Amino acid sequence: MNRPLNRNLPRVTGAASVWTWIKWSLVAALLIAIAIVARLVQVEIETSRLQARYLSALTRDVGYTVESGASDHIRFPAEGPYDKRLGYAMIPSFQQRLLARGFVVSKQARDSERMLSLADRGLFLPYEEKDQTGLMLFDSTGAPLFATTFPQRVYRDFDAIPRVVTDSLLFIEDRYLLDANQPNRNPAIDWGRFSRAIADQGLHVINRHQARPGGSTLATQIEKFRHSPDGRTATPPEKLRQIASASVLAYMNGPQTMPARREIVVHYLNSVPLAARPHIGEITGIGDGLAAWYGRDFNDVNRLLAAPTTAENVDQQGVAFREVLSLMIAQRAPSYFLNGGYPTLQRLTDSYLRLLANGGVISPALRDASLAAQIDRAKPPEAAHVQSFISRKAVTSARASLLAALGISDLYQLDQFDLQATSTLDNSVQQAVAERLADASTRAGAQAAGLYGFEMLAPKDDPSHLTYSFTLYERRNGANVLRVQTDSVNEPFDVNRGGRINLGSTAKLRTLVTYLQIVSDLHARYGALSKAELARVKPDPMDGLSLWALDYLSHTQDRSLQSMLDAAVERKYSASPDVFYTGGGAQVFSNFEKSDNHRILTLHQAFAHSVNLVFVRLMRDIVHYEMIQTSGPSSSWLDDPEQRQHYLQQFVDGESKVYVKRFYTRYAGKPADDALALMLKDVRKSPPKIATVLRSVAPHESLAWFDAQMRAQLKGTPAATLADDDLAALYAKYAIDRFNLNDRGYIASVHPLALWTLNYLRAHPDAKLDEVERASHDARVYTYSWLYKTRYHGTQDRRIRRMVELRAYGAITKSWRALGYPFAEVTPSFAAAIGASGDQPDALAKLIGLIANGGDKAPTETITRLDFAKGTPYETRFVRAAAQPQPTLSPEVVNVTHRLLRDVVLTGTGKRLADGMTLPDGKTLEVYGKTGTGDQRYNVYARGARLIESRKVNRSGTFVFVLGDRFFGVLTATAHEPYAARYDFTSAMAVQLLKSMAPALAPLIERPAAVGPQAETTAPAAGEAHPS
Repeated sequence: MNRPLNRNLPRVTGAASVWTWIKWSLVAALLIAIAIVARLVQVEIETSRLQARYLSALTRDVGYTVESGASDHIRFPAEGPYDKRLGYAMIPSFQQRLLARGFVVSKQARDSERMLSLADRGLFLPYEEKDQTGLMLFDSTGAPLFATTFPQRVYRDFDAIPRVVTDSLLFIEDRYLLDANQPNRNPAIDWGRFSRAIADQGLHVINRHQARPGGSTLATQIEKFRHSPDGRTATPPEKLRQIASASVLAYMNGPQTMPARREIVVHYLNSVPLAARPHIGEITGIGDGLAAWYGRDFNDVNRLLAAPTTAENVDQQGVAFREVLSLMIAQRAPSYFLNGGYPTLQRLTDSYLRLLANGGVISPALRDASLAAQIDRAKPPEAAHVQSFISRKAVTSARASLLAALGISDLYQLDQFDLQATSTLDNSVQQAVAERLADASTRAGAQAAGLYGFEMLAPKDDPSHLTYSFTLYERRNGANVLRVQTDSVNEPFDVNRGGRINLGSTAKLRTLVTYLQIVSDLHARYGALSKAELARVKPDPMDGLSLWALDYLSHTQDRSLQSMLDAAVERKYSASPDVFYTGGGAQVFSNFEKSDNHRILTLHQAFAHSVNLVFVRLMRDIVHYEMIQTSGPSSSWLDDPEQRQHYLQQFVDGESKVYVKRFYTRYAGKPADDALALMLKDVRKSPPKIATVLRSVAPHESLAWFDAQMRAQLKGTPAATLADDDLAALYAKYAIDRFNLNDRGYIASVHPLALWTLNYLRAHPDAKLDEVERASHDARVYTYSWLYKTRYHGTQDRRIRRMVELRAYGAITKSWRALGYPFAEVTPSFAAAIGASGDQPDALAKLIGLIANGGDKAPTETITRLDFAKGTPYETRFVRAAAQPQPTLSPEVVNVTHRLLRDVVLTGTGKRLADGMTLPDGKTLEVYGKTGTGDQRYNVYARGARLIESRKVNRSGTFVFVLGDRFFGVLTATAHEPYAARYDFTSAMAVQLLKSMAPALAPLIERPAAVGPQAETTAPAAGEAHPS
């Protein structure tokens, strides 16, 4: 019975052993495979052979070229501190802005497809990054104008680094980076440290107290503080991005990475961030760190540390080494360690000194000397002292132009950009002109320039208190190119563009052009009408210009615009002094030459000889014309009830806001009781007045507070002995609800809106001006409620006329601004025609340039080329595009204006240059222009416009000119208070000074236009390959 069973047993046993053998064979194979893989991984970790082969092949096609025109194969960085500091991240926004301002992309980098692929996968672009960059400015001839470098002190190459510095850095941060036995080593990752870092991160999830030391190598640290957002590793993916980017960069030049690894050491030491200090800014690199934090000379430290250690130098070496080592350690948290955590930094430095000695990196002697060394942080430096702002005017002007072009406001930021820019300035001529202006401030220089004489400096005058400014443009290739812009003010202030200056009768040029434009409009409106149609036109009686135009067209045979404009400047006006109601009150004007009083002159004559009263009356005619144009017939202003109401509301709103702003400026931002004390300082010490102020400003304060304030204010007066009951009676009598706002203002002799404003600020101390203006609406209207009463009809009429006049000045402002006037508003007074509205020399120069260009507005060029990021995959060059001038003034207006400007020089106030400007080679250039003498005074008038005080505030002499057929500009001489009263010079001095400057200007003027200064400096040819 058992035999069948016995016969089957061997078969069962045999099958089991086969499967067992297979199973163990598979296990063995798996183990062998694991061992092989482990060995391969170990070999790869030790040699990086596969990485080297793959990544070097991958990077073979990584690179870029620079070709003409804008690129559609380019990627810009976005987030890294390095990319922002050097301006790379902002190139796209700069490009958008510059294109809108007349630039074009002349050439730009084209990234290879492989480089674009890496960027699109999130990697940082691999290329040879710059350790040291900065703004470089060139003038129009290609000569250097200005240069900055950040950081200032760097290691030029690996061999320049002292061995002890390199070895210490590697011991602390990346011990196997320069292992010569691993020629293909990937410097981006240290597998041992990386594995420990991953394990510690995992343990931290379980135990939040578990430390998490980083696994970064020097290569990934560079990627981190250069390109990661805020220079930090915020997430694990960001760490992987750093590793991948550093790995690709390491194999850019082939599988053997030792040269790249040596460069990593250089880049790290030059790029490590070391916090910031006042008057220095951000500190980058060991070199600048030594200077900024320890006041050490970088070259001296390197020389010390590169020398063998001896008994004579060991103490000095100890100090130098400790300083360098402390900076290496401080990079982990520089803002902490180099400021409040400095003692902690020194303790860590001591620990590392012992570790370095134990590891054989430094000698015991150097260790002991460094441990014994006491290093203190240097004091923060003082603000840099500029020897002369005058010599830097060209640089200041060019950098200001760059700020405007790029839309940034920070010079510190601009100076760190990787940018080369070319200015239109000619620096050699600029410096020659600056020297002439400086010499003119000395007696000898002024004498040599011929500035002593009639209508210039008197023999007793000291020219050292005068300041001069000069601007010169060249018309070239359809643009106004700035060649010289300087002044003699030894401050960063730019006289030519930075202020609002009374330039005297140069304002007659703006007024003349505005007048001729109005005559042109009248010609367009009436020039085609028949005599019968002209007779039916009934202009407003106030509109003298329209009356003249209709009369002229009714009697002339030649109705051309040119003839009408010619006739317009031969119109006659009285030059007699008079009282004029303008600018909200009565004003009296005078002529410079008393002999002009009571004369009747044409506009042509008055322009040539700068007769003020003629142009005051012309401005009155212009204002009256614009009043009719902007507000309709004069009869409607006063007779239409709705119009009257509208104008009065406008007046009340405008004037009341002026008062609220004045009181807000005085009281805002001060503690409540300090602001109250400021108001009470101007209040007469009368109990009712003080009580009214206190109860109006602080109505909810207690009787005790009121009592204390009253006694403090009345101290030392007869009312100081008031009884408590008397004060309580005042407290009740002058409560805020007992009198209206206007009555309270009357009782206190304080403007009602001052009381309201201080009351509101006491309740709302953080209120902004616009909020106060909105909240004050009802109070402002109520304050002027008296004005709406019928018994004040005459007062209303004056206010209404003032509002209509302001509308007219709004139209004049629009006309002036279209011709380059630099300010938002013209001073609303007839005196604007003689300089009271102010101007800027640069804007005035552009106006005469418009006339010299036949009435076509040409673009102004101050920067002709910008080269961003040269030698990088972000390289972009912008150049000025050719622009078409914009027709602005009619040829007829230009012809008349040009003729009058010539007569200013030939027969008028500019006759010192009637024979032209003679250059050193004997060539003479024709000159025409407009002079202006500014005599700005602070005048006080009594009732009836009687002058009771006059004080000179500023005096200026200006000549805005055209030289030959290419150049135009402006020259000013100015004296400010308190020195202005010492001088009586006129614009004749500006004309003479320009005449004397011919030798300084000659190199620029004599340069042929066809082969003028080159706008561009030498640069790599388009299409040159940059294989990174």
